[in-house]
Amino acid sequence: MDDRVLLITGASRGLGAATARLAAEAGFKVALVARRAESVTALAAELGEDRALALGADVGDWPSVSGAVTRAVERFGRLDAAFANAGIGVGTSFFGDDDPDPRAWEEMVRTNVLGAAYTARAVLPALKGTAGHLLITGSVAGRYIRNASLYSATKWAVTGMAGAIREEAVGTGVRVTLINPGITDTDILTDEQRTKPMLAAGDVARAVLYALQQPPSVDVNEIMVRPTGQVL
Repeated sequence: MDDRVLLITGASRGLGAATARLAAEAGFKVALVARRAESVTALAAELGEDRALALGADVGDWPSVSGAVTRAVERFGRLDAAFANAGIGVGTSFFGDDDPDPRAWEEMVRTNVLGAAYTARAVLPALKGTAGHLLITGSVAGRYIRNASLYSATKWAVTGMAGAIREEAVGTGVRVTLINPGITDTDILTDEQRTKPMLAAGDVARAVLYALQQPPSVDVNEIMVRPTGQVL
């Protein structure tokens, strides 16, 4: 894996940070993207400034995320893999029982759906040049209906998006992997979810590395990983 370059969005914490650490251990150079560059500066220093780059970008803003990808390629000279991981969750009762202002949905939809699409669009030309690998964070919630959850609907959109990109990538050598975690210990969990079995961020990061470490002839299309005992 030495000198392969991996770009990660949502890299400041949780799954993104855990994946960055494992990837760096495996020999990747990493471009760390967060809404504010200072959020990933310490992680870049930890991983080594010769092998890690801190970048600030809003994935829901095309000039911002495309600019971050351009800076990563300028710095490292290539891009071999990208992990479109940035995502957020908010209360989404359609009856207004838990969030009376539906405009709270806007940032979530922009980040989870448009942000993943913008990230894919920004990285795919570079990945085509290296026969690289695009990974996207979906969710178990994108495979099973979740009551009152627009978050779930955004992850269903990501499930469809990954499949659409995979079809378009046929013949380019680009691989596409959808990572579907179950309940994971991150800051988007509700108090109720924290009473249930949970994965650690590193558990999911190992699934990401599994996909990345397959030979070019193997395209791991989808990984679903849940804590033991999770129902649906």
